[in-house]
Amino acid sequence: MQKKPLKIVLIGGPATGKSTVLEVLKTKKFHCFDEISREVILNAQKNGIEQLFLIEPLLFSEMLLKGREQQYLEAEKSLKDVVFFDRGIPDIKAYLDYFKSDYPAVFKEKCGVFSYDYIFHFAPWKTIHTTDNERYESFKESVLIDQYIKKTYTDLGYKIINVPFGNLEERCQFILNFLSLNNE
Repeated sequence: MQKKPLKIVLIGGPATGKSTVLEVLKTKKFHCFDEISREVILNAQKNGIEQLFLIEPLLFSEMLLKGREQQYLEAEKSLKDVVFFDRGIPDIKAYLDYFKSDYPAVFKEKCGVFSYDYIFHFAPWKTIHTTDNERYESFKESVLIDQYIKKTYTDLGYKIINVPFGNLEERCQFILNFLSLNNE
């Protein structure tokens, strides 16, 4: 019987370095799943909807949920020992809560169905914060969203591991060192 891989999620507000660290982890040959919200946003923009989340937050969130569920199920089949995700299913609920959106119970239910082994948190960091066509949140908004994300994961019973500020290699090494200490 194949052993299930450890499922590791990188969380935090927008523009905190998660995706950049994930790119470095990919170069180290780890199995990594990209943040899918950019893909959803770009597809919507091709169809003339500039910010789908702001116009149709529930539709956007349903699309994210479907994509993140697919990533999770694919990870379960991975032959690697460790799989990294740029955001997890609970992030969707956190964003909906941040925007004070009404949403069906399925969003919370899925947070319980799909569980992760380790949660690494990237705190808002003004020095690296940037915006672009898909990431429009200000630093202040990033800080607020981050609070909702941390609360959501904590409320679900996850222990959050804070990744210290530092250069890319230091941040990656912190995660890898933490995992190897816990795997001995």
